[in-house]
Amino acid sequence: MITVAPMPPEKSAYALARYSRSPDSIRESIDWVRSHDSERFLESFYFQYGHASIADLGHTVMCFEGISELAATEIEEEPLWDGQAKSSRYQDFSRSGFITPPEFDEDAAVRYRSAAEGLLAAYSQVKDLAFAALTERLPRPDDMKPDAYQRNLAARAFDVARYLLFWGVPTNVGQVASIRTVEKQIRRLKAAEYAELRGLGDEIAQSCAALPDCVWDAAAKAEAVAPTLARHADADEHCVQSREDLRLWAAQNLPARAGGANDRVDLIRPTNVPADIAATLLYPVTARPFRELYDLTCSWSDRQRAEVLDVALRSRTRRDEILGGFRGGLYAYDLTIDVGAYRDLHRHRRCQKFRQAYSGNLGFDTPALVTESGATEIYTSAMNTALAEMRRLPTPSNEYLLPFGARSRFLFKMDFAEAEYISRLRSGVKGHFSYREIAWEMKVKMEQLEPELGRLIQATPPWIEDPLKR
Repeated sequence: MITVAPMPPEKSAYALARYSRSPDSIRESIDWVRSHDSERFLESFYFQYGHASIADLGHTVMCFEGISELAATEIEEEPLWDGQAKSSRYQDFSRSGFITPPEFDEDAAVRYRSAAEGLLAAYSQVKDLAFAALTERLPRPDDMKPDAYQRNLAARAFDVARYLLFWGVPTNVGQVASIRTVEKQIRRLKAAEYAELRGLGDEIAQSCAALPDCVWDAAAKAEAVAPTLARHADADEHCVQSREDLRLWAAQNLPARAGGANDRVDLIRPTNVPADIAATLLYPVTARPFRELYDLTCSWSDRQRAEVLDVALRSRTRRDEILGGFRGGLYAYDLTIDVGAYRDLHRHRRCQKFRQAYSGNLGFDTPALVTESGATEIYTSAMNTALAEMRRLPTPSNEYLLPFGARSRFLFKMDFAEAEYISRLRSGVKGHFSYREIAWEMKVKMEQLEPELGRLIQATPPWIEDPLKR
């Protein structure tokens, strides 16, 4: 076995690609790359002839600082992505400030800032009240050090206060991703409906063409991160156009809403594949539960379903990948949950995820400790004020004001192994109580739908607690 020290991403991709295409050892391949132009190679084999797997052989490390939580979630949207974001459990966000969307005019910006400041002020008050209530309820065990006790209770207080954070709160994200994943990321961000994300797409491309900002070995010669990639990553126009085409089609062709309440966690095992794809494509451009869409598309003729698929694909070019709506898993979980829980569950990679617009029309959750600590009036007033102001601000930038406690609808499609993993991992006593409840309900729904499989999920019920564990 031969280990290889980190190399510039495009050099690494070139060396490993040549290694697979020649009888030479990796040492000889690396020596070859030192004296040959990796950009010409990538131009020919990756971009011109579409050998996309080559771009998976070079990995980049990038860090995004001072971006909004909304932008962070969109950055992390890639399935083949690794990284970490700033945690709301271990840091105080009350003095972090917030990102003001650049699309706002002065009047909208003033109204946004006022509501945002109200949320952060309430966050600070609720955090202190929750901490005081926890201190009174949970005295320090004799075998626990005071600093560990303080950290554990502070984390639980932050868990409650985080419901008052919102998409505009700043955060940091560090990522490790292949050249191919970064290219997809750039194309998607450049086509985003938010100016901040479009700017980040341009900035990533520019950074690929520049020397790295941080160098491990100051004596080593620095090279541009991925200069060839920077010239070719354009906006994903197909994704934008397809979404608009589907939104228009849905508005013109779907019948009136069926109405009725839906569960916080709903589980379906689709058996009609074309109907499942059509329902999935329509889900993000409507406000309807997935079950309603799936039942509707199952009742359609082949011609009606084909019309939806054709509308989704008519803007596709030879270079565009097929839309994510055509992918899926055996099981579809439709989740009506708070945004904070989604922020955590969204990090799971082995599933396809789809979201509806952050409308703020589905209400908000109130943690039990808010009531128990006497913070109900502070909490409710801040949430109602923010949501009311959000509805008056211009879309879609008003979504930056959406609090983490607000509910929205998300579709997660996965196989049983991923359902088991999420339920088992996220229901543990160290987790946030919000996604713990969701993870437990995912297990319960699986037991109802698939008793033979559901019994295999070793999840922890949310009523089993250990607040002094992190």
